[in-house]
Amino acid sequence: ARSVEDARLLQYVRQHERLHPKISSDRRSSRTDIFEILFGADEDAKRRAHAIFDRAYGKRFGAVRPMEASITAVLEDFRALGLRTGVLSNRRREYMAHELWAVEDGRWVALFDTMICGDDVARRKPAPDLILKALDSLEAQASPQCWYLGDSTTDIIAAKQAGVTALFYNGAGWDQAWLDKIFPGSARHPHRPDAVVASFTELRALVRQFLSPPARS
Repeated sequence: ARSVEDARLLQYVRQHERLHPKISSDRRSSRTDIFEILFGADEDAKRRAHAIFDRAYGKRFGAVRPMEASITAVLEDFRALGLRTGVLSNRRREYMAHELWAVEDGRWVALFDTMICGDDVARRKPAPDLILKALDSLEAQASPQCWYLGDSTTDIIAAKQAGVTALFYNGAGWDQAWLDKIFPGSARHPHRPDAVVASFTELRALVRQFLSPPARS
């Protein structure tokens, strides 16, 4: 476990065979992060857990809304800058495709150059397979010039293993103390984000800063 909290969650699930009510009510932790805590290196257990999740998700998913009002405008700015972008998800393709078309009446579809989903690869995140397949579809090589933005620890692990710049989207509003817990930088859990952004407005500012030519002395 990365933290005492992870160990407590594992103990609670073993005793009660369900998630702690606070985790279910907060809805701030990704299912992939939870699966990593519960099943660790047991890849077969994780595959089965994802399959069960997908079946349950297929009965419930419906309306889709952007996490922030500014996201569409930011994506359009990236398009205007000539950046190539993709959306990656551990979800099954049929669900992710539906969601992408559902956001703002399909307005997002033309804003991405590729979409890679959990059933497109042999291993879901935290393995780097989704990122590497996305880069392959864009005919691009993994490098620090390729940025991957994710909102879970598994996203950061996948980005680091793929050899790209890892950005953590802190939309859940974790404080620095909690970020230090989930990204301890220890020998067992070495992967830390290269940058943290709290909003897509911050992401846009970071991209523009990176693209701006250095000031002349």
